[in-house]
Amino acid sequence: MVTTMQSATNTEKHAPGIDLGGRPAAEPPVKKSFFRRRRAKLVAAVIVLAVATYGLKYWLHARQYEETDDAFVDGSIVQISSRVAGQILSVEAEDNQDVATGAVLVRLDARDSQARLDQANSALAAARARLAQANTQVELMKADTAAALDQAQGGLDQARAAVDRSKAEQAYWQQEVNRRAELIQSGAVAQNQYDTSRLSLNTAQAALAESTGKVVSAQAALATAQTAPQQIAAAEAQAASAKAAMEQAAAAVAAAELDLSYTVIRAPVDGRITRKIARAGQYVQVGQIVTALVQPEVWVTANFKETQLTHMSAGQDVTIVVDAYPGQAFHGAVDSIQAGTGARFSLLPPENATGNYVKVVQRVPVKILFDREAYTHWLLAPGMSVVPSVYVGAGRGEHPLPIRTAQP
Repeated sequence: MVTTMQSATNTEKHAPGIDLGGRPAAEPPVKKSFFRRRRAKLVAAVIVLAVATYGLKYWLHARQYEETDDAFVDGSIVQISSRVAGQILSVEAEDNQDVATGAVLVRLDARDSQARLDQANSALAAARARLAQANTQVELMKADTAAALDQAQGGLDQARAAVDRSKAEQAYWQQEVNRRAELIQSGAVAQNQYDTSRLSLNTAQAALAESTGKVVSAQAALATAQTAPQQIAAAEAQAASAKAAMEQAAAAVAAAELDLSYTVIRAPVDGRITRKIARAGQYVQVGQIVTALVQPEVWVTANFKETQLTHMSAGQDVTIVVDAYPGQAFHGAVDSIQAGTGARFSLLPPENATGNYVKVVQRVPVKILFDREAYTHWLLAPGMSVVPSVYVGAGRGEHPLPIRTAQP
């Protein structure tokens, strides 16, 4: 019995993986191979080298380039609206169609505008007739005035000459009467001779009175004729009023012709039809938008952080990646930098004097121009997302230009 227990005890002592206390014994250390350790170190070294290389490249790129993903393609969008009210007869342009300047886009019903033009032409013809009549009246009055002045002046001269003759004749017969009155007393002249001279004196006095009256009448006629310039001035004023009325009627005709031309809506610039709203049969009001035109010339509006503008200036080269063309790099240049942050020109600009101010890095819009080959070979539409990278390494001593007063 005792021998059996000792044998079991000895067996437990020498059983592999079990210590004397009954716990599992620790495995003997296994040595790794030389090649496995070297490969691990090589992989670690490669990883460290790759991380260091990427970090160095990123650091060098960050020193020489400023980029942002808060950027988009921008362009000129012309809203085409109707300048007259009317019903649409036909729409000549299709969606997304490229059109040239002057191309017909929409035609409106022109009958109302044509009627107004005909009415304006009739009013113009009547105004021209009134002006012609007024001008004729002025010319006739001028001619009559000249003749009346000559006639009145001639009548006055004749009357004055008659007065002078009558005065001379009266003086002569007055002397004869006086002389013959003295001779009658001496008997040298007969009574009938005295009576004849006396009768001649009376006739001369009557002629003088008549001539004096004619002078007064002639003076009155001349005074009346001399008022003709005022009458001519009044007639000329009426002619000027008729001319103004004619010009007003002509302006009304021009306005009616413009309204008639506006019934044909044409493209004011080259571009592509976008968001066509007009439909045949639709009634449009003045100023109502019928379509929009997107012009081919586009640019990039990039909202850089204000901390990125330190070494940015106009003329610097830009590499542009458009999200629509991930494998294509476009080139351009910085055109200008806006004099104000985007938030300052928002609908509700921030008011920092409220007592709860929190400083936030602001963004400033920067205009970047594409090389012309970009938008002549690729569709670059306003609103497309882009990522511009501005090369500032060559001009780290430059800064955005200040605001200057333009020279006259």
